[in-house]
Amino acid sequence: MAPMTKFGVDDPNQYLEGFGNYHSSEALKGAIPAVNNTPQRPPLGLHTERISGNAFTAPRDRYMQTFLYRSHSSLLHDEFVPLEVTSGYGPQTTAAPAQINPNSYFWPSFPVPDQAHWITGQAFLGSNGDPVKKEGTAIWVFSVTEDMPARHAFSSLDGEILIIPQSGTLDIQTELGFLVIRQNEIVVIPRGVRYRVSLHNGKPCRGFVCELFQGHFRLPDLGIVGTTGLANVRDFQVPTAFFDGSLVNGIAKANNNDGEEWAIVSRLAGKLWRCNQKHTPFDVAGWHGTCYPYKFDLGRFCPLGNLLFDEHDPSLYTVLSARHHGAEPGTAVVDFVIVPPRWNVAKDTLWLPYYHRNTMQEFFSVIVNGQDPAFAFNDTGRVGNRFAPFGAGLHGAMSTHGASEIEMRAAQRLDTSKPTKMQTDGLTAFVLETERPLVLSEWAYACARKNPQDKERLSAKM
Repeated sequence: MAPMTKFGVDDPNQYLEGFGNYHSSEALKGAIPAVNNTPQRPPLGLHTERISGNAFTAPRDRYMQTFLYRSHSSLLHDEFVPLEVTSGYGPQTTAAPAQINPNSYFWPSFPVPDQAHWITGQAFLGSNGDPVKKEGTAIWVFSVTEDMPARHAFSSLDGEILIIPQSGTLDIQTELGFLVIRQNEIVVIPRGVRYRVSLHNGKPCRGFVCELFQGHFRLPDLGIVGTTGLANVRDFQVPTAFFDGSLVNGIAKANNNDGEEWAIVSRLAGKLWRCNQKHTPFDVAGWHGTCYPYKFDLGRFCPLGNLLFDEHDPSLYTVLSARHHGAEPGTAVVDFVIVPPRWNVAKDTLWLPYYHRNTMQEFFSVIVNGQDPAFAFNDTGRVGNRFAPFGAGLHGAMSTHGASEIEMRAAQRLDTSKPTKMQTDGLTAFVLETERPLVLSEWAYACARKNPQDKERLSAKM
């Protein structure tokens, strides 16, 4: 059997494959012009538009751009105005970092709204930079119980976003095509790309968003490891073009429903803004380039490990990394790390991380990788949109962290002379390691436990 997740939800979409590859996709044959990106009269009556993900003068191997061929320019909209919408979590969840101290934080669960869609269902947890200065990153918690309102699309103007479902499935329509994102998958959507989020079969979905204010997520360098292992280039999936319309007498006509307005909601400097337009934002008949959404099945991650003795650093489990090019080599703005099912074989070695302090901040939680509907954490009747089995935790820089005393004693009693399959309980741990301290919102601070011993109490209950 291929090493991938056997999902409980089917994905009907076709995808392109390859992380960072130059891709091309047409929803209508002939939509992409040959050779000349900007012909005087593009095919099918389309308009040429480009999304540039970085400076024009960036090195060729880092440059991210995509040409779109669409029936209407996205210029055609009215003025952006502040969107005064109350989050499903309440007004206290405004995107204002406020609290920092040396404590570890633990959230056994998060208070979540009874009803919320993608726009109202995101709560700001904290950040460690400034989206206006294009520094650092932010973390949001989401809990979605309903589709986005009809004819609404969303985008982040602050940064590239990494969506990590803890449980549930999202159907995402982007300007470049459709993606289905299931638990044990992640998706990255570039800054500025518009998309719409719906639920699969109406079932709630909860999880986390990491918003990257500077640079882009990339695969980590493998160095002495060689050319394969961890997350491989070929296993990333990219959507294929979808045109919300049809071809009429050789002209691409979008489904504009007699001028019914679309609302484009965008996040800038942590605040929501809205403009209206009289055409669908999903009128791209073809695209080509390197700046696009992509998804990855975490079941395809190839973990590398210790075959004899001692503990290896958690950097060995890095899936994606956003490099900090202005800092010393090896420094990342944020790393996305998972601890997946794997074999442990190191003899006479503690099979848990030792207690340690380091320069990075660690925000951690779990993903439900078990797909059986009968699995305890997939039972929506019992769990609902409550974060389970665990909300999240945060260890600050140089804050001592590690296993609880209960877990440590159990690990010390293990027979390490026999290979053992680890993490077989239907859960995958993940960590967002950030360079700078995460400053929490008042909402996140108020609902957190702040005593490092709370982790032991939590472990005793799980």
